[in-house]
Amino acid sequence: MAERRYDALIDARGLTCPLPLVKARQALMVLDTGSTVCVLATDPAAPRDFEDFSLATGHGLLETREDAGVFVIVVEKR
Repeated sequence: MAERRYDALIDARGLTCPLPLVKARQALMVLDTGSTVCVLATDPAAPRDFEDFSLATGHGLLETREDAGVFVIVVEKR
């Protein structure tokens, strides 16, 4: 299987709400449309925060999954 590549990787493990979302938003601000940001977060509120964020902003929520206690969230700038 091919390795996935992202335009930005945000390691927000150990950070609480709203810091994972704030860091992702900062990255999205400087990236071009179509770019992807992968966020690694341990805050249990992160998946819901990113769902709400994508609905409010129109950015695409491409993936949300949990892997060994870490949420992997992928957002596409639109």
